Amino acid sequence: MEIFIIVIGTLFIILGIAGCVLPVLPGPHLAWLALVLLQFSGIIPHDWDMVIATFVVATIVQILDYIVPALGTKKFGGTKYGMLGAMLGLVVGLITPIPFGVILGPFLGALIGEMIHQNQSDKALKAAMGSLIGFVFSVGLKLAVTIYFGYLFYERIFQYWHEIF
Repeated sequence: MEIFIIVIGTLFIILGIAGCVLPVLPGPHLAWLALVLLQFSGIIPHDWDMVIATFVVATIVQILDYIVPALGTKKFGGTKYGMLGAMLGLVVGLITPIPFGVILGPFLGALIGEMIHQNQSDKALKAAMGSLIGFVFSVGLKLAVTIYFGYLFYERIFQYWHEIF
């Protein structure tokens, strides 16, 4: 039974890592499911405070994933039009079946929003780059949290095996 739980938990972590880049999968929450699975397994003592805390972290990171590209746009001199364009571009990029839509969407949305508002290509391009940098930062944040959840999962399993052997 323990091997089955470890295999399923490992699959959740792998899907979580993939979900950090693929927009259709909620990366940190999938890795979090591995921690929840471990709690119900009986392999380790129950630690519901850790489960709740990691769920809150996963949820905050998931929310930030939608906000950070717009904040990157603003940080690089974009206006509310660029921020709105980045957010709309993200949504369009998520639902459009084009390759790299989740990356291109916020970038092009910020660029178009700024071009409509200012009609200055250099400022619009700078704001769009801010959106791209914000996206890369949010992916890195999700990846760091997901890998940490994987670390927690395996650390508890190795701790269990160490106690047995």
